[in-house]
Amino acid sequence: MNLRSDKQQNIQTELNFSLTPVGETCEAGKEEAESLPTVHAPKSPASTNRLMEEVCERENMREALRRVKANKGSAGIDRMTVGAIADYLKQHWLAIRERLLNGTYEPKPVRRVEIPKPDGGVRKLGIPCVLDRLIQQAVMQVLQRQWDQTFSDHSYGFRPERSAHQAVAQAQQYIAEGHGWCVDLDLEQFFDRVNHDKLMGQIAKRVEDKRLLKLIRAFLNAGVMENGLVSPSVEGTPQGGPLSPLLSNLVLDELDRELERRGHRFVRYADDCNIYVRSEWAGQRVMDSVTRFITHVLKLKVNEKKSAVARPQERKFLGFSFTAGPEAKRVIAPKALDRFKRRIREITIRAKGVSMKTTIEELAPYMRGWRGYFGFCETPEVLVALTRWVRLRLRAAMWRQWKNTAPPPRGTDRTGGAPAVGK
Repeated sequence: MNLRSDKQQNIQTELNFSLTPVGETCEAGKEEAESLPTVHAPKSPASTNRLMEEVCERENMREALRRVKANKGSAGIDRMTVGAIADYLKQHWLAIRERLLNGTYEPKPVRRVEIPKPDGGVRKLGIPCVLDRLIQQAVMQVLQRQWDQTFSDHSYGFRPERSAHQAVAQAQQYIAEGHGWCVDLDLEQFFDRVNHDKLMGQIAKRVEDKRLLKLIRAFLNAGVMENGLVSPSVEGTPQGGPLSPLLSNLVLDELDRELERRGHRFVRYADDCNIYVRSEWAGQRVMDSVTRFITHVLKLKVNEKKSAVARPQERKFLGFSFTAGPEAKRVIAPKALDRFKRRIREITIRAKGVSMKTTIEELAPYMRGWRGYFGFCETPEVLVALTRWVRLRLRAAMWRQWKNTAPPPRGTDRTGGAPAVGK
């Protein structure tokens, strides 16, 4: 294959995946797909017919491998672990690259797992094989550089240099400006209901490379393995793959543009969307009209039980809520506080059967992560009270351990009574 530029010639016949990756690694437990800083301006449509060469380019693949390894994650249906992927690529990269460039690569079905939701029910995840995750990550990096600057400024989820904290701060600003009613939209099983044909139509408007279009369609149609049986994927983008968040932003970019066209003040983070208006009547009107748009145009479904028009302090957004009054302060939502306390109780109750050192090692990273996120609240007294509560839980756990392990006083059994006769 004749490549037309020096960059494309850098695809090379062999990748040195054993080199130590440079730069900071992502923290484990974050989204499968990590956002990359947007350093390139969007390319012209004429340049999108050679995107597969960019996907296979050496530095792009090395960065994708670094991020997949940093995210760790479970094995897919082939049981290959993240630690084994580098050695596998040393042996098989030439053949993999050839299949990608000639458009014959076929991903494996994803492994279905169910994660309990904090509010009840389960969230269905699809775990791709590590090799498929690597290729999805490489594709995502190339497409994100092309697409991100075309997305709405009101979209904050899964994007470089954007965060949930920025989304919450923007919502707070709308409330402070007098938009005291919130249209809280919840999309029912969004990731499971995305229409493949409609999504591929949107991608085709931005991508000319037929090989890449075929590869993305193959990922969407790869199927799901559950209880040893593979079922076809006729709709949806299973959560768990690096490409799904970017595709979800593409699907909902049409919603963003419609809301912008109508002049609404709104914030969207993935499938969480809040629109802020000045009156309850306006909120009901917006709820009805936007629901019709989502249903008839996007072919998605609004969860009527979880969606509502209400005061912002009565709703939660990304774990936060707001106080009433002219100065709307950020506060931790009650459900987030309940989840925190429930998790701390689980850890400290288990302390009865393990050492206190093990308990602290489990407790510390959870509290650091929780504090790092919810420290964005503007009610520090709540954080102080929670810290005191956690200390009391730890003291109670230490007391139980001491009581169960301390030797009994001389002449008594462990219950404190006199030893039985004959002992």
